Amino acid sequence: MGLTKIYNNAKNTAYMSVLKFKPKQVTKRLLNSLPERARNVLIKRYGLGKENERMTLEAIGSLYNITRERVRQIENSGLINIRKSSILKEEKTAFDELEKLLESLGGIVAEEDLLNHISKDLSIQNHINFLLVIGEAFKRKKEDEEFRHRWYIDEEHSKKVHDSLRRLYKNLSDEDIIPESELIASFLEHIRDLSEKYKDNEILKRWLGISKTIGKNPLGEWGIASSPNIHTKGIRDYAFLAMRKHGSPIHFREIAQIVTDLFHKKAHVATTHNELIKDPRFVLVGRGLYALSEWGYLSGVVKDVIKKILEKNGPLTKDQIIEKVLKERYVKENTIMVNLQDSKSFKKTKEGKYTLV
Repeated sequence: MGLTKIYNNAKNTAYMSVLKFKPKQVTKRLLNSLPERARNVLIKRYGLGKENERMTLEAIGSLYNITRERVRQIENSGLINIRKSSILKEEKTAFDELEKLLESLGGIVAEEDLLNHISKDLSIQNHINFLLVIGEAFKRKKEDEEFRHRWYIDEEHSKKVHDSLRRLYKNLSDEDIIPESELIASFLEHIRDLSEKYKDNEILKRWLGISKTIGKNPLGEWGIASSPNIHTKGIRDYAFLAMRKHGSPIHFREIAQIVTDLFHKKAHVATTHNELIKDPRFVLVGRGLYALSEWGYLSGVVKDVIKKILEKNGPLTKDQIIEKVLKERYVKENTIMVNLQDSKSFKKTKEGKYTLV
């Protein structure tokens, strides 16, 4: 067997395990029912030829020296004629199989996810997309501010999924970072009235993938897609996720190493330190040691921490202050005592306790 044939066979297995019919053969038979120019326009428009590129109306118009509107008319006429042709009825089993597949994936699926599920081969994807356009059972909603391009079968079912995703998003805040299992459990609460056959983790994750407002970060945790905790852009965002995963205060050198190892992003030590200093999500709690603000650590230098402790608790003894400061900062007791000697900030009462000036 020649190398070319082996390569083609390997490519074909990408969809053979999902679909029993051969998409290219079906589209070829459907296109053969059209006049030559209409057939060629559809081939170029949907990338069904040797070249996978889908051409614009303007580009096709330039080839035939006609307007983009005329190309659109030819395209629409070609699609209508295929839908009316007897050939379409002869290919019913292929469309039935596609419909069953879409239903098994949840009845509504993001276009990219559906095509990738069938095949990673762009050429095959173009042929599948064409069949979806032709098939009367399939409906497509274009991408908007909330959702990606998606295909579905039943309008009412589609509406319920969309509404459930909106309700799920409404309950999230920018700070939320939710494990996948918890988000799915919450999602299930919003789709109680849907058939039990759809309450499958893989289907639910596909539905989550339709949303543009809900997203997943590099650690597989979910939240609002625009949040820096989910849509990570720079070292400080990766550092936040790394520290959260670590779970306790850590030196900035170690943070840089974890970011490099965990996310495969080169994090320079000096850059990491500078980014942590600028971001209020991080608190310096010791010499080079950082914690997350969300862990409850007080911000500021040791003197600021003492002030906040006294503001909250009132006059305290030396030992009480040291105990509370050491819960906030990894410093020596002597450093705390040196700060307490600042007479402009603190004074000692007759009872031997420290208070604010």
